Amino acid sequence: MTEHHNTTYGNGKGEGQPVGIALLGLGTVGAEVFRLLNEYNADFTQRVGGPVEVRGVAVSDASKAREGIAPELLTEDAHALIQREDVDVVVEVIGGIDYPRELVLAALRAGKSVVTANKALVAAHADELAKAADEAGVDLYFEAAVAAAIPVVGMLRRSLAGDKIQRISGIVNGTTNFILDAMETTGASYEDALAEATRLGYAEADPTADVEGHDAASKAAILASLGFHTRVTFDDVHCEGISAITAEDIQAANQAGYSIKLLAICERLTGEDGKESVNARVHPTLVPKEHPLASVSKSFNAIFVEAEAAGSLMFYGNGAGGNPTASAVLGDVVGASRNKVHGGRAPEENTYANLPVADFGQTQTRYHIDMQVKDRTGVLAVISSVFAEQGVSLRTVRQEEGKDGARLIVVTHAATESVLDGIVRALEGLDDVHAVNSVIRLS
Repeated sequence: MTEHHNTTYGNGKGEGQPVGIALLGLGTVGAEVFRLLNEYNADFTQRVGGPVEVRGVAVSDASKAREGIAPELLTEDAHALIQREDVDVVVEVIGGIDYPRELVLAALRAGKSVVTANKALVAAHADELAKAADEAGVDLYFEAAVAAAIPVVGMLRRSLAGDKIQRISGIVNGTTNFILDAMETTGASYEDALAEATRLGYAEADPTADVEGHDAASKAAILASLGFHTRVTFDDVHCEGISAITAEDIQAANQAGYSIKLLAICERLTGEDGKESVNARVHPTLVPKEHPLASVSKSFNAIFVEAEAAGSLMFYGNGAGGNPTASAVLGDVVGASRNKVHGGRAPEENTYANLPVADFGQTQTRYHIDMQVKDRTGVLAVISSVFAEQGVSLRTVRQEEGKDGARLIVVTHAATESVLDGIVRALEGLDDVHAVNSVIRLS
């Protein structure tokens, strides 16, 4: 049997001393965090080295009864709760940006470690939050901000800290993956798949943040910042959603051996002069059927990491929901609480590389272009010449009969985004092209 000593390490409180928790927010995630903290309190005490005690819960309406929560724990004054001397760790699960930023900064400046699940906040204000944490000598944890229970943040901050990451690509939004998977497996339209996702609770009443890629873009900013030791914000991420994807696009992709996924892609780029930059983008992407990301179904998330020494790694699991997100939050609570008891700090976010963020137009990519064209001899030669004039070769060309002319689907070899975008605009101006139905990038 291990004998415990009331010992203080560094600036810690000492073994056996309690750690006070302030919980900000009591929605789906907050309620689950509170429940698990109480249900497994004895386990948390052993893992931390002292009791973990909830001092208070900040809510918008403290008069509303909450089952299993003593009324005296509820407060509408989050600022006062944060400032209490018996609070050591603040857990923010409110959502949004402005008000949570105000609270998190106040907590850090008051010497409290912070655990947050707020990807939008971290993506927009990571620099400011990290600086406040450093100045106060406290921890800022945000594992739950990306892919919930999948431990990708910890992996980038600790496990791969000694490696050089070249590329991170992943499915980081469960709602869009559910919709695209339903379209592929059932042949449903985008509108019908979205309606089903809403009925099952995978999509919010207003799904804009998910389906237009904003949620994934926040996560891409965090992944790029951690992976490349460079500050990347939400505004640095090129973002396109899935609302324009049609059943015909899904069918064409399948026929060509691809699945369409909304990917967050973060890359380290090296120019002809040998100088490095980074790029982060979110858009629908054709993923080869043999790639592990193509098989990620329903609302699951997966992150594929390519590192110089470690090679290719994939992390897969539930990327959303109350339980998975609460799991990630509580993992951070244990880490922050242990540091309060024993002293020391978690690995800090390091942006020493300070690489420039590349212009999206200079990103190398490939296009899958679906066109409606005139059905006449020589059309293919005219269209091919547009690509040839820009030095872009075609990998595959497929022509099908259509009701009004012919359907032509081409896949290009790699070229810069700006060149390929210019080619599409040129195609749209040709008399022989009735319409460019869709343009989808390849991974």
